Amino acid sequence: MREYNNEKLKKVICNRCGRELTVENGILKEGCFKGKQLFDYFSDKDGEIHEFDLCEPCYDEWIGSFQIPVSLQEETELL
Repeated sequence: MREYNNEKLKKVICNRCGRELTVENGILKEGCFKGKQLFDYFSDKDGEIHEFDLCEPCYDEWIGSFQIPVSLQEETELL
């Protein structure tokens, strides 16, 4: 969950564990997974947009439960 103040990032809270992540001067200072999904036709959630944030430990635990591992690529240039 993200909170903004005048379009500047104020707070990020992990939707799973409730921990507040470190934000300094509008910049998120630790690993965070941001999920956003618009549900289309043929779902029970047609037209709904779901958004959530997971801290890195919660993300790691979540993907650790997958039957098929996530695909992993290395990025050498981070902006």
